[in-house]
Amino acid sequence: MDNSEACGSWQQLQDHECVALFLNGEQAAFAELVRRHQNRVFRFLLRMMGCREEALELTQDTMLKAFRSLPGWRPDATFSTWLFRIASNAATDRLRRKKVVKYVPIEAHMDFPDPAAGPEEELQSAQRYRILEAALQRLQADYRQVLLLRELEGMSYAEIGDVLGLREGTVKSRIARARQALLEVCKSKI
Repeated sequence: MDNSEACGSWQQLQDHECVALFLNGEQAAFAELVRRHQNRVFRFLLRMMGCREEALELTQDTMLKAFRSLPGWRPDATFSTWLFRIASNAATDRLRRKKVVKYVPIEAHMDFPDPAAGPEEELQSAQRYRILEAALQRLQADYRQVLLLRELEGMSYAEIGDVLGLREGTVKSRIARARQALLEVCKSKI
């Protein structure tokens, strides 16, 4: 089988099948797992850290740790939640080591755009996006984590619980507190 056929066949496999092949010596199976998940992991880490370089470094660290730890992966766990748990732990560890809280000024004016956005509406939308990004950076890391995993990564409460090692009820209450904290941060700057 040539490379184009092999590449196409990897894409047809489920994550757990790629893991099994990797554990049986097929190195390319891990490359497929990285291809599938690296962008989502990077987006999550970028929003957690607020710095592209740190997010790139932590994404690479996450993939390397996954590579080394894959023999210990339990097939009853979803590969993506296991991978996000590694990424989440890496971000939390880095934030703890930094022990730096960044306060980013939030712009005072927020308007909601017309559905048929013109240049002015697009500018306002971009400003709201920056306000939201800045507000997210002001949240505690544990609140930021649950919001990013739920709202941007679309994970279920159970998946978030798996990633963070929390019970589903704890995830729900933390998300509710995080949303409230986000609203308070936004209101305090309007």
